[in-house]
Amino acid sequence: MMLIKKIPAVVAICVMLAMASCKKSNTQGRYIPANASMVVHVNGSAISEKLPWEEVKQNELFKQMYADSTLSSMAKSALDNPENTGIDTKNDLLFFMVKDSTGSYVAFEGTIKDAAKFKAYNVAVVKNATASQKDGVDYISNNEVTVSWDKNKFIVIADAPDRKMAYPANPWMDSAFKQLKIDTLPKTTPTIARNGVLTAAGLYSLTEENSMGKNERFGKLVSDKGDMHFYVNIEAMGNMDAGMPGMDMVNLKKLTEGSVATGTASFGNGKMDVDMMFYAGKEMTNLWKKYAGNKISDDLLNRIPAKDIAVFMAMNFKPEGLKEFAKIMGLEGLIGLGAPMLGFTLDDFIKANKGDLVFSVSELSADTAAKTKANIFFAASVNDKVSFDKMIAAGKKFGGQVSKQVDAPLFFNYNEQYFSLGNNQAAVDQFGTKPAGSIPELYKKLGNGPIVGFVNLQYIINSAQKQSLNDSLAQAAMNASAKMWDNMIISGGSFKNDGISQHIEINLVDKSTNSLKQMNSYMGMMGSLAQQKKKQQQAENITELRLTGTPGPANDSTALVE
Repeated sequence: MMLIKKIPAVVAICVMLAMASCKKSNTQGRYIPANASMVVHVNGSAISEKLPWEEVKQNELFKQMYADSTLSSMAKSALDNPENTGIDTKNDLLFFMVKDSTGSYVAFEGTIKDAAKFKAYNVAVVKNATASQKDGVDYISNNEVTVSWDKNKFIVIADAPDRKMAYPANPWMDSAFKQLKIDTLPKTTPTIARNGVLTAAGLYSLTEENSMGKNERFGKLVSDKGDMHFYVNIEAMGNMDAGMPGMDMVNLKKLTEGSVATGTASFGNGKMDVDMMFYAGKEMTNLWKKYAGNKISDDLLNRIPAKDIAVFMAMNFKPEGLKEFAKIMGLEGLIGLGAPMLGFTLDDFIKANKGDLVFSVSELSADTAAKTKANIFFAASVNDKVSFDKMIAAGKKFGGQVSKQVDAPLFFNYNEQYFSLGNNQAAVDQFGTKPAGSIPELYKKLGNGPIVGFVNLQYIINSAQKQSLNDSLAQAAMNASAKMWDNMIISGGSFKNDGISQHIEINLVDKSTNSLKQMNSYMGMMGSLAQQKKKQQQAENITELRLTGTPGPANDSTALVE
């Protein structure tokens, strides 16, 4: 009797556990490997509503493509309406990249709306292909791409061979690294040809536990309201020190271990919003949590001129966190070796700084037709002047050496509150003496986070337009950009929900039209101008060949292709 009474309770617990398990799952990542290095999710329904295909067809680049006489009838049918390919464009579309034992591959995944159309389209488009079928999945594959589909979904994959970074010859570095017994060039492994059908088949047979369907961060991301989502597994993208000589001396893996960046993009009227989260491994997360920055000092913001600002960045951090960061990264030994040469220690640096940093570029002006002048400014808050004196002494020592190599005079000034550095002495001197007042409206838009920024795109473009442009196509591109871009605001940087949050707002000149529609028109215009420029350069190259018999370096057709 007692057992019977307990059964309903057991059932209830099982149901609750099942519901909790379901909450952690997501359908978008079900056929994407858990180790995917990058995933982009497109909300097809939202994108189609904000940018109907009929409007895409009106942009200039599209019209040029459609007018191409070499296009096949099948390709033109797809341009007329993407759903003529058999794809459901109003459903979720996913792009992802995976690194495996063979190398890397990229994939495109979505929902089948008409299997017969999908097959007919790909049979016509994928040349020199072999068709096969297994376990209810059809495959069309050649050496470059594999197209696969069942009754519900399709997956298209293409190989993406890894490219090794090449380093320029440097005899001095080679000699130094040889003495330290460090290889100066990365070791390469032989490339293995990918079997696209086997790779695609592996995606269809993925268990949920081995897919992104069980990734909680990805599941939370795609559940956020937005038009596009992106997920970047920084650790899976590869070690930061891969192929970099001497980097095994530093524990850079701690930066990538467990590191993930996610973002949600939304296209509104006159603006684009991107909400981002940055996650890290256990050690770095604990470091962020303990030493996360605070609001930027109001007094510091008030001292930065708000007139003719092109770029502005500011951050607040806790300097004492640098010691723990150095320990995690294994940098303590290197810092200790460098201290005598620098003339100050890490402890001096931590004690000297209060944690406010600011950088700005302002008052752009045309120097010549190809060069723009600007006021460049950097400032930091001072915590201990005696410790800061040691850094000033080191700066004077090394600054003298740098000034011999760079034709850019720098001025600095500092007191017990602030240190300022820049190429305009009046601005540098004024920073430390300007009395506190009300914060300019510009900085109020940045919010209260520890990492903020502002880019005045309109001012930068208009400043560039003042330079003489003899190229009519370049001038047309500049005019189109001036009518498009207003500014970009960066705010946030606070630690919350086990990560660092950041918000980016890109504002356009036209505040009444959806930004996706504006982007369609703008990209179409820029693409069309690029095509015209390419034809112009090719014509100039032919003329040069006829006149001299040899193409000049600026008009070399191979350079144009590259």
